[in-house]
Amino acid sequence: MGKISPVSAKYIIHAHIEIDGVVDKPDVIGAIFGQTEGLLGADLELRELQRSGRIGRIEVNVDTKSGKSQGEILIPSSLDKAETSIVGAALEIIQRIGPCNSKIKVQKIEDVRISKREFIIERAKELLKQMIEGTMPDSQELADEVAYSVRVMEIQEYGKARLPCGPGIEESDEVIIVEGRADILNLLKHGIKNAIAINGTSVPDEIVELGKRKVLIAFVDGDRGGDLILKELVTVAEIDFVTKAPDGKEVEELTKKEIHKSLRSRITAEQYKLEYNGLRSEESIRKPMQEQRRPQQMQQREQQKDRVMPRGRYRKPGLSDDEKLNFGQMLEDLIGTRGAYILDEKLNILGKVPVTELGTTIKSLNTGIYAVVFDGIIDKTLVSIAERSSIRYIVAMDSKVDESETRITLVTSKDLE
Repeated sequence: MGKISPVSAKYIIHAHIEIDGVVDKPDVIGAIFGQTEGLLGADLELRELQRSGRIGRIEVNVDTKSGKSQGEILIPSSLDKAETSIVGAALEIIQRIGPCNSKIKVQKIEDVRISKREFIIERAKELLKQMIEGTMPDSQELADEVAYSVRVMEIQEYGKARLPCGPGIEESDEVIIVEGRADILNLLKHGIKNAIAINGTSVPDEIVELGKRKVLIAFVDGDRGGDLILKELVTVAEIDFVTKAPDGKEVEELTKKEIHKSLRSRITAEQYKLEYNGLRSEESIRKPMQEQRRPQQMQQREQQKDRVMPRGRYRKPGLSDDEKLNFGQMLEDLIGTRGAYILDEKLNILGKVPVTELGTTIKSLNTGIYAVVFDGIIDKTLVSIAERSSIRYIVAMDSKVDESETRITLVTSKDLE
């Protein structure tokens, strides 16, 4: 008997059979061929279709219980839809198998290609998932890789020792000294381009030369190694300010916020020498710079200011807890953006402008401004413009203006800590 290849079958006829008696599989198959013979015409003769391979092997599964048989008939077909449907309908005319009454009901005609398509779709999903998870980087990974490449391209070399440095060494008045190349990369990542690495524990001649014409800020790791490097730096080179990463952290690990906080909490080299040459215990040396007390020079300056100009001359309002919290959060948001927030009396942000356009914006608005928060340093020009617009508060990273010289309350990042 002919057999159709499972690959070439397009449809499968599923039929249910019930028999009032006990019969064998050959009896069922013989009844199918015998009772449909000559019924459908020469073109749809089951024996000829099977002989030519257009109808496959007929599968019959029959179980007998309590003197009755029932089961399933499967007929694979490579005919078209109409011809396959005709063959399926022809099965239902079979009413006897051997001496027993029978009933055949076609339940469905399965399109094998649909099953194959479903398999293809499910398998394609699995393959795509494996491709995405295993080989295709996401957009953030691509962005990080590109940004890292740009940072590496920005790293330059300085002097005969070929010290790693950022591109802004010569243009900047201040230079940040760090320990290694990885620290330079992290600072470049956060937009700080005026850093140079000493690449070891000994201080190169290039650092000594830079100290003669630049303001040097030593920025070391928050560990014992950082303490040792810091002590050598202030001894050999003309260091102006010193600061450290938080205790137990390295500069290369710091976030943008931690970097700016460490740089804001720097102390003078003179204060460092005074406090670390025997006046503090070894345990205190390991504490972050931001936890140290204010320099004596600053305290003396405040005392002199109190003698020259009594406090309360303008009866300046104090900061409420709500204002202090909001100003602090806004200033943190602006770090590194060189932007400014303009606020109304309810501390709602009226707008954000670049620091370079802050004075022009205040002049154009003239009134209705309660406070200004910006990433920069307060100078006399800005204070003069703000006084004419009746601004109550100016909040910034630092100030060059003596607070006693203006009726505006000047707030710096140190006041918000």
